Amino acid sequence: MRAEPRSRSAVYLDYAATTPVDPQVIAVMTQYLGLDGVFGNAGSRSHCFGLDAEEAVERAREQVAELIRADPSEIVWTSGATESINLAVKGVAHGQADRGRHIVTSQLEHHAVLDSCRQLAREGYEVTCLAPDEDGLITPRLVEQAVRDDTVLVSLMHVNNEVGIITDVEAISKITRARRIPFHIDAVQSAARLPLDVGAVHADLISLSGHKMYGPKGVGALYVRRRPHVRIEPLIHGGGQEQGIRSGTLATHQVVGMGEAARLTCERREADVAAVGAFDRRLLERLEGIEGAFLNGGEAHRVRGILNLGFACVESESLMMALKDVAISSGSACTSSRVESSHVLRAMGLPDDMASCSVRFSLGRFTTEEEIDFAALRVQETVSALRLLSSEWESYRQGGGEAKFCGARAD
Repeated sequence: MRAEPRSRSAVYLDYAATTPVDPQVIAVMTQYLGLDGVFGNAGSRSHCFGLDAEEAVERAREQVAELIRADPSEIVWTSGATESINLAVKGVAHGQADRGRHIVTSQLEHHAVLDSCRQLAREGYEVTCLAPDEDGLITPRLVEQAVRDDTVLVSLMHVNNEVGIITDVEAISKITRARRIPFHIDAVQSAARLPLDVGAVHADLISLSGHKMYGPKGVGALYVRRRPHVRIEPLIHGGGQEQGIRSGTLATHQVVGMGEAARLTCERREADVAAVGAFDRRLLERLEGIEGAFLNGGEAHRVRGILNLGFACVESESLMMALKDVAISSGSACTSSRVESSHVLRAMGLPDDMASCSVRFSLGRFTTEEEIDFAALRVQETVSALRLLSSEWESYRQGGGEAKFCGARAD
């Protein structure tokens, strides 16, 4: 049965949650599914079906490696970013346990990192979770102050998935390299938006995701630097695939899809970034004009295409439910079912009432000017309509913006 979309008229502005698969990627993937295509097991090297699949997998490995200027032998296939992150954080912690049991991360990380660190803490590891500075940044200075002789891993994201803040991973990598501390970068959001060269950024591990760069869901990759060698304890044991780091039969069609998506990202990223930047400015200009609107994270260190905006006296959940024709989110897709406000916004010092009035807009390759204008108009109309129902909007206005936000919850 062919799945029908819920709505053909809705505008999609949630690219940070997932990207639509590029048509060129779809065309390539379909060649690796059926009897008329390359459907073999890449581990079956005794016949042409398996050898053809292996060739396709290795070509895709080269394409993903080119995305970050790595050697293809340093790319390990996984089922997605969550597994890549778990493998990096837990795998290195266990593999380096004889050196120490201290890990440095931040309060701004994705839950795949934070929950992995919580599990390690239950196993006896000590985790330092850095709070951002007044600008919402995890700076090299904060990292330098946190690392110790027994630190076995520093794990930070390149671009924050909720507010778009960029971390200076190149400067931080100089600190970790000088101390010979493995450095893991969550590049899930940055791969399609910013260049990342492992020759300049001395990361030891980098997590990537297929569906955040116009590729398929269910596939990811982990860059593991060969020199100096990083010891990783596998999470999955079995057939010894992927240099023994990650066992399991590879999904050739998904791997090939991520490879083609990486190739297109290398080819189109500059044009994509320029287009998204223009739409970002257009949307921000229209939404900042709404009374009581505020931008979370500021402009100075934000990647274009991810905007986190709050609207005083409008609960984010109410706004998203009312905007049935514009797809936005209140933060990470992995935590959208939780009713509590964003841990990222709270870590940045935003009061809970302001955090609960904040939503994320994220733009991408297929966003159009018409969609931006339509979404901006719908948000303006919906915010105004919801404020008519608010008992506190007038007191907020009369108080010059200092009155309590609606929906505020006691700490």
